[in-house]
Amino acid sequence: MTKKSMIVAGVMSGTSADGINVALVRFAEPGGAGFRAGSGEAAGSRGRVARVHTSRAHAKFELLGHAEYSYPKKVRAAALAAMNAPQARVADLARLNVLLGELYADAVLATQRRFQIKAALIGCHGQTLYHQGEAAPYLGRRLAATWQTGESAIVAARLGVPVVSDFRPADMAVGGKGAPLVPFLDYLLFRDARVGRIVQNIGGIANLTAIPAGAVPGNVVAFDTGPGNMVIDAVTQQLFGRPFDRDGKIAASGAWIEPVIGKILRRDFFRRKPPKTAGREEFGREFVQDFLRACGNARERDIIATATALTARSITGAVRRLLPQHPNVRKPAFRELVVSGGGAKNAKLMAILTGEMDRLGVRLRFSDEFGLPSEAKEAAAFAILAHETWHRRASNIPSATGAKRPAVLGKISYP
Repeated sequence: MTKKSMIVAGVMSGTSADGINVALVRFAEPGGAGFRAGSGEAAGSRGRVARVHTSRAHAKFELLGHAEYSYPKKVRAAALAAMNAPQARVADLARLNVLLGELYADAVLATQRRFQIKAALIGCHGQTLYHQGEAAPYLGRRLAATWQTGESAIVAARLGVPVVSDFRPADMAVGGKGAPLVPFLDYLLFRDARVGRIVQNIGGIANLTAIPAGAVPGNVVAFDTGPGNMVIDAVTQQLFGRPFDRDGKIAASGAWIEPVIGKILRRDFFRRKPPKTAGREEFGREFVQDFLRACGNARERDIIATATALTARSITGAVRRLLPQHPNVRKPAFRELVVSGGGAKNAKLMAILTGEMDRLGVRLRFSDEFGLPSEAKEAAAFAILAHETWHRRASNIPSATGAKRPAVLGKISYP
């Protein structure tokens, strides 16, 4: 690994637990440390590079390629069963940790073979089993906690290069919520001197990053807006026996139940000001059962439509109600909503969201238009975070996570 050029593989498996995304990113950094405000270009897989201002020189990073691998059905079932579980066997959790490490290594090796590129460093997020960003009483203390599993020592041994993993605890140790972390990438790629943008990722959980025109890191606001694909996927599996509503076709054939959506959006989470995070603790199996009971005897296709509209409307509520309350944000400053994540493939969800944004005077765009495929974004983000950690630079954004100060994220496993 040289200071002038480094290829990093980012590895991400999200709260939907549907598989593994790998992104190969090349960095060139003549020197310097840290970053300051400046205009950037979007990263692309061919030709275009993203330029990030550092204190001494321009660091450049380029997406070289990305790939996606589905979990085997039994592995996905085991991961979902372990998430926010009231009870779990320690032996199963330990074995799942090792198994995921093997699968992550397989995914990186397959991606390297596909693109004939070898990474010098790996940034592996791991599979989140539990995330509690707010402190709560436990054995006489108030604690926040998070757990991403997938043994990085195995990845390092099999790949023969260092692995940065376990990114979230360092932010939580200095008072942050451990999420969201992707705003570091959002700030670098999507900030613009003239256009204020909201970058909306729709994975299992939906989260946004609000970047005012000419923003510096302290102006960035980011938080989870609520369910993304998580509730849609869960009810589709339960009612139709399918892991997800492909292209939103089931939702498009139904009509959503407005009173159910209105009641849910009055819950405390949606009214709470940022920073805030969510996970299966808020929108997992218990929420889904409550949601199904609220839908009553409605047609199954209408229930899927309602789950889909809930995601769109919760995003709209965040854009319309929460952001204007923040002292660093003014509603007219945001002219674009840039969407990424698996939810961007749901045509019905995008149609609802487009209509909602039109009414707010906000143009909906996709990260693909900026040269970054939506399915590669989060994996690329953890390649970038790993690169920063390797150079001992902080990469959380305290205004997004609520941390008291910047922190160097992650732990390093050596081969």
